[in-house]
Amino acid sequence: MLKPVIAAMIAAVLTLAGCNTVQGMGQDIQKAGGAIERAGSK
Repeated sequence: MLKPVIAAMIAAVLTLAGCNTVQGMGQDIQKAGGAIERAGSK
């Protein structure tokens, strides 16, 4: 049940952030990873 939520979160971050550069995309991926870590620690 957690995997679809994580996948949706990653998709939302990448879609809504509008990353215009490779660096911006890397930052978005880092933010998504942080959200996954926080979700996993609950």
